[in-house]
Amino acid sequence: MNELVYKPIGIIRSPFTEPKGTPIQPSGAIDIEGKIEVFPEYKEGLKDIEGFSHIILLYHFHLVKKSTLLAKPFMDDKKHGIFAIRGPSRPNPIGLSIVRLEKVEENTLYIKDVDIIDGTPLLDIKPYVPKFDIKEVKKIGWLEKNVHKVTSMKDDGRFVNE
Repeated sequence: MNELVYKPIGIIRSPFTEPKGTPIQPSGAIDIEGKIEVFPEYKEGLKDIEGFSHIILLYHFHLVKKSTLLAKPFMDDKKHGIFAIRGPSRPNPIGLSIVRLEKVEENTLYIKDVDIIDGTPLLDIKPYVPKFDIKEVKKIGWLEKNVHKVTSMKDDGRFVNE
């Protein structure tokens, strides 16, 4: 298969300047403010986005040095397959966060619940639509015993150093 190349459509701004201390999921980042600076050539694509209270951000984990297929996630002390965790050291270092959209001014989106490091390249934005995106979940694997930790866990820098 041919190599795939993506171009960032903007930059994510947040109060977090390094991985260490950053919330590990948006549910652990309630009310933390940030913004998205969409590059001017993509501004037209923002038409009607202000009608959504939440948006899905797809972004590039730009600080990850290498990928791994087994990793110890923040909420467990055992290694799991990278596709069974949400850690950043992935074969394709793509992150996903659902954030609250507060307002839009020109090509800047003001957001809350930000768990993303300042300067992160944004790959795409999609509207969050509960009817499409909420599924009835019957099991959540190894996270079943640890999911309660998400609001208190912070990044300890482990994935940048791998």
